[in-house]
Amino acid sequence: MRPDSPSPLIPFLVACAGIACFSAMDVLMKGLSIGIGAYNAVLWRTAVGTLLSGALFLAARPAMPGGAAVRIHAWRSLFVASMAVTFFWALARLPMAEAIALAFVAPLMALYMAAIFLGERIGRRSIAASLLGLAGVAAIVAGKLGRGGHDPEALLAVGAVFLSAIFYAYNLILARRQAKMAEPREIAFFQNLFVCLILALGAPWLLAVPPVGAAAPILGAALLAIVSLLLLSWAYARAQAQILATSEYTGFLWAMIFGWIFYAEPVTLPTLAGAALIVAACLIVARQAPHGDPVEPAAA
Repeated sequence: MRPDSPSPLIPFLVACAGIACFSAMDVLMKGLSIGIGAYNAVLWRTAVGTLLSGALFLAARPAMPGGAAVRIHAWRSLFVASMAVTFFWALARLPMAEAIALAFVAPLMALYMAAIFLGERIGRRSIAASLLGLAGVAAIVAGKLGRGGHDPEALLAVGAVFLSAIFYAYNLILARRQAKMAEPREIAFFQNLFVCLILALGAPWLLAVPPVGAAAPILGAALLAIVSLLLLSWAYARAQAQILATSEYTGFLWAMIFGWIFYAEPVTLPTLAGAALIVAACLIVARQAPHGDPVEPAAA
């Protein structure tokens, strides 16, 4: 494993690319969640992802991970599974941009979780950037709520997004620790495998065979998820969580574009104003100068 990069810019840009892939996956998963339900959408995506990432991982003939690495793979997968099902259930009931905007509480949570669980020092610029990004989120949500027009399940969907954000925040912290112990291909394979196994526990009651037309979206979502995970794992191995967490804000820009193109979701003035604040927050963090070597993860 390479040491952390002396500059946060390259890992930040790689993380942004990973978020873009995740946002493209959200487009496919939204349609799948509407069609076959969030549980089945995530289960079938991770089942296909296990086969694809497993082939990529085993092709390199790697050494199998030790017990500590397997434990963190399994532990993070528990949070990823919970995060994915709650988020995609909500995404099927909310516009993409709104769901992503509400989920942006996760990077702010991760900022302070990084200090608690990883022992990272929180820079003033990181705090200011996160608050600026959240101000953008607040502007978007205020504009959405001001217009009304939500369906009866909207309140539950909003609650599901916030629950997903809690899982995601801790997932970001585990990503930093996990990336210190394993290569990206190993992370991609074992995360898909464990998430699939965790969700399979509910198969006797919830499993449904998807229609033939869902095969292409499932395959596409699995491929995008793997590429995103590889990119993010590489980035989190080379920069502090407090720097990379703010790259999550770029996901809103993709959600705004994809929601408009694929689901005819309107882009409003509050949405654009909030996006401007979010971009400003990302630029602040991207230009942050490093302050010595990143702090190593604290012992569990």
